[in-house]
Amino acid sequence: MTTDVSPGSDKVSLLIGAPVARVCAGASLHDVAVGMVASSVGALVVGERRDSATGIVSERDLVRALAEGRDPATTTAGDIASTTLVWCDADATIAEVAAEMMDAYVRHILVEQDGHLVGIVSARDVLGAYASADAGSD
Repeated sequence: MTTDVSPGSDKVSLLIGAPVARVCAGASLHDVAVGMVASSVGALVVGERRDSATGIVSERDLVRALAEGRDPATTTAGDIASTTLVWCDADATIAEVAAEMMDAYVRHILVEQDGHLVGIVSARDVLGAYASADAGSD
C-alpha cells in the first residue's frame, strides 16, 4: 500500500531559493527590467533594507507602465510598485499559500520568518511543486 502525500502539505519555505531580488524605489523602469533579467525573476521587491519591503514591482506592472506611455528613463519603481503586500509565514503550507494567492488575486507572496523577509514565492513556484509531484507519480 502506498501513501500519497500532497505537495500542498509541504512548507512553503521549501520553495524559497536564491536571495530576494530587489530594487530601490528610485530605480528607473529600465533598471527594473535589467534587474528582472539579471535575476531571472518576474518581480522585484522594492526597498532598501534586506529584511523588509515597501512594495513589489512585477512584469505586469512594468508592461502596464510602458503601455501607458510612461518614460522608462524617468518613471521609477516606486511610481509603479504595488504597496499592498501579501505575506505568509515560512511555516505556511504550499496549499495555504496557493489559496491566499487566489483569494488576494496575486502572483507573488512575500515570505516572512520572525518578522523578517526571507523569500518570495511565485505562482510558478507553487505550480512547479504540484507539477513535479504529479510527474513523480507516473
